[in-house]
Amino acid sequence: MTYSKSETASNQLSLSTKELLNLGSIAAQQQDWLQLSNYLKLLPRGGTRSKAGLFILSKEDWQTALDLAIKMLVEADFQHKWEITKLLPSFGESAIPFLATLTKDEGIEIEIRWFACQILGNFEHQLVVVTLIELLQQTTDEELIAMAGKTLTRIGKGAVQALVELLSQPKYRALAVQSLSYIRTTETIEPLLTIVIDSEPELRTTAIKALGSFHDRRVPPVLITALQDIASSVRKEAAIALGFRPELCQELSLVAHLQPLLYDLNLEVCRQAAISLGRMKQTAAATALFEALKADTTPVSLKLDVIKALCWSEIPLGIDYLNQALANSNDLISQEIITALGRVAPELQQLASQGLLDFWQNHHINSPQLKQALATSLGALRCNCARPILEQLADDEERKVKLHALCALKKLV
Repeated sequence: MTYSKSETASNQLSLSTKELLNLGSIAAQQQDWLQLSNYLKLLPRGGTRSKAGLFILSKEDWQTALDLAIKMLVEADFQHKWEITKLLPSFGESAIPFLATLTKDEGIEIEIRWFACQILGNFEHQLVVVTLIELLQQTTDEELIAMAGKTLTRIGKGAVQALVELLSQPKYRALAVQSLSYIRTTETIEPLLTIVIDSEPELRTTAIKALGSFHDRRVPPVLITALQDIASSVRKEAAIALGFRPELCQELSLVAHLQPLLYDLNLEVCRQAAISLGRMKQTAAATALFEALKADTTPVSLKLDVIKALCWSEIPLGIDYLNQALANSNDLISQEIITALGRVAPELQQLASQGLLDFWQNHHINSPQLKQALATSLGALRCNCARPILEQLADDEERKVKLHALCALKKLV
């Protein structure tokens, strides 16, 4: 006897839960994933047909159904994995530990972990958030990292609330702070603000770094205070963050706050302060950088960063300061300045070119490295006035100097 499609569907609807699960088990053994999916969809659920809710099953039947769904997620092809992904949230929060185990299992295919991670995004639960953060900490796979971050953002407010509750538990406090730093929503600002006074430097550093990504009126004063933190890592992150708020430079006197960090005991803090001052694009910032560049106590490595910062300031005074320093520096610093002047913005190229011409005319240059850098920068600036100098360098006894001069001459109009 044969049945029409409508009769078959009607017969399936009349099957009991046990019968559906038995047929589902047979379909799974035969790897008939479409049929397995159909049987699982027929299991009793709360809600209405138009908006089905969670499965209503005994504990034993629930576990059997979940095992079948997980088996399909692990063994089926991509299309059927995608299909079962839509159904797994109907198992409710009790399925979270099983999905979390799949997500963190490095012994299975990335694709399976990716799907499990996506399914977890349907639940606003602490374990989900912890699982996703642990995944972000442990994996190097870009697709998994992207999915974990996307899932956290998708959970949104629910994830934040779960993490706030974890903050009060010492065992999970560090993980909760790091988790909050990954969720780029304004709801994380308030809990992160409570961490900036934490006794642990690592937690304060994480909080300041995360807060720095928000353009919120509550954040800048906190960042300014953090510039004086006893932990260098906190000072560094605060300096970096303020460097991206040049519009607040005058209102909050950012130059005055950042300048002392040019002389910080931690060289990395000094470096970030220099970069941030360069981004202010202010005369006061350029002057602060120039003073550090002139100081005998400033390490050479930091001076190289200060030179770049003056170049990035994109204001005439910054170029004037570089030209002044060029006339009074050793070969290493001079070479860095020459290179920087060759990379200035178009509106500052004439000023930079004049500085390089004056340097050539007023100094007897013997260093092949300086000559080579000079030829390269004059070519990059396309300075026609430099043609006589480049022609002279093209006859230099050093082969590399010749080649760079000839290359520069080709760039002149």
